[in-house]
Amino acid sequence: MIRRFLAGIVAMVGVSLTSLAEPRMVAGITEAFMDVTLSSSVQGTIHLEHYKEGAQVKEGEVILQLDTRLEELEAQRRKQVMEHAMMDYEGTKQLFEKSNAVSKDELRKKETEYKVSAAELGIAEEQLRRRKIFAPFSGSIVEILLQPGASCEPYQPLVRLVDTTRVVFVGHIEGTAAAELKAGQVVKIGIAGVRTPVEATISFIAPVVDSASGLARVKAIFENADGRVRPGLAAKMILD
Repeated sequence: MIRRFLAGIVAMVGVSLTSLAEPRMVAGITEAFMDVTLSSSVQGTIHLEHYKEGAQVKEGEVILQLDTRLEELEAQRRKQVMEHAMMDYEGTKQLFEKSNAVSKDELRKKETEYKVSAAELGIAEEQLRRRKIFAPFSGSIVEILLQPGASCEPYQPLVRLVDTTRVVFVGHIEGTAAAELKAGQVVKIGIAGVRTPVEATISFIAPVVDSASGLARVKAIFENADGRVRPGLAAKMILD
């Protein structure tokens, strides 16, 4: 009798006894902490593939390399020119400081020639560097889109690299409920195929609510060094 009386009161305010006992769920999906598609800013032919799909790479390592023979020769030539200009400038500087054998204008000319040659060497080295695809962070190679021997255009996708040591939950919550959350708050994330929920920390709450859906985007990050969660799985944020 008492239970039916309480149920009637709860029904009047639009909720149920069951909903009061159950935690709220925010549906979403898991994503890799970092997920990028790498490309080259120059045209060329893929020459070397240093790693295969599935390999782990460290930040700064070369994954793919375009043909570089012409750029290597140009860099060597520019280095010789720069070294000659440097010796010429230093010799002229010594003569200027120890005697009146050269004028100040001649010294400035030699200095300018040396600085220009050094700048041209820098340009040649940068052109050589741009023919290599470096890993911008440590991670796993998901896909290599072109094999050695294939030609590529500037900014054509070549390699997909992900960092799954941390995973991001991305979900959407009702705008009014979002006001109850705060960055740094610890929550539980239930993931499809994973038996026990994982602890995550809320890293982002959208400052605006989508006018069409009335939902706000929320993100939470959790550690995944053991790789037990594969990003892309459906998940739910559990709010007590």
